Amino acid sequence: MLADKTGLGRAWVGALLIAGVTSLPELATGVSAVAWLGQPNLAAGAVMGSCLFNLALIAMMDLAYQPGRILAKVHDGHILSGGLGILLLGMVAMGVLVGAQYSGVGILGFGLISILILVIYAIGARMISTVEQARQIEVLDQEAQAGDYAHISARKAWLVFLFSAVAVVGLGIWLSTIGDRIATTTGLSASFVGNLFLATSTSLPEIAVSLAAIRIGAIDMAIANVLGSNMFNIAILSIYDVADGKANFWASLTNANGFAAVMAMMMTGVVIVSLMYRLSPKTPFRVSWDGIALVAMYLGSIVMLYFLG
Repeated sequence: MLADKTGLGRAWVGALLIAGVTSLPELATGVSAVAWLGQPNLAAGAVMGSCLFNLALIAMMDLAYQPGRILAKVHDGHILSGGLGILLLGMVAMGVLVGAQYSGVGILGFGLISILILVIYAIGARMISTVEQARQIEVLDQEAQAGDYAHISARKAWLVFLFSAVAVVGLGIWLSTIGDRIATTTGLSASFVGNLFLATSTSLPEIAVSLAAIRIGAIDMAIANVLGSNMFNIAILSIYDVADGKANFWASLTNANGFAAVMAMMMTGVVIVSLMYRLSPKTPFRVSWDGIALVAMYLGSIVMLYFLG
């Protein structure tokens, strides 16, 4: 509705507005885990695991999308979001590697790595907005819905949007305490619990939104939500840095989170290749080769994270 009434286009709304709201569980869960529970690896693990899960979600969307391979049907503008996601994930990997050396360097509680991440995200959001504005008329023409939203005011659409966001934040704060209990009672590492349990739970909004978007034919919004959520997830690591209050957030992250960042980069690479190589061979199953690759890489990542933990 907002894309229709504002004229911003579905890819922009999906990559920034929807992605921001569906990533609010990671924000609420992570801030409470860092500030109240003193578990930075639980918070970072939830973010990195969510990035991995979001990319694996594309395989689920591929199954739900009947006309064919979903990445072959969306516009190639998503390559920009994917490339920016790889750049941000690279910053996370660098933070794990050199965070100890630069943990005390920053401004207003933001470490050097956090500042660079926020700058890249801000520039990337502007780039996505510029690209989408150039093709918004085309998007609205090609993806116009049969249903008419004229009877719903823009004010009502914004109010429902904001109310949903507030509800998501409240549940996210509660979720972090549950994750901490799981780590304590099972003896599993905070990184693994974050990457698997919290990440899966906080990614449920992405599942609901993406599948609903496919159902109404808004496949560009569905893919933009996944790639945009990953960008937003990395950006909120900077908020965790401030919430930590000790200027050592990046220094406290384990190698498991660095490994998850590298795997998310590789999975995003698969998505970009699939967006570029649209004439890829079909598989004997309903899921495409890229969906199989993403699921295999996700499961392999979880197994490796278990052993790293």
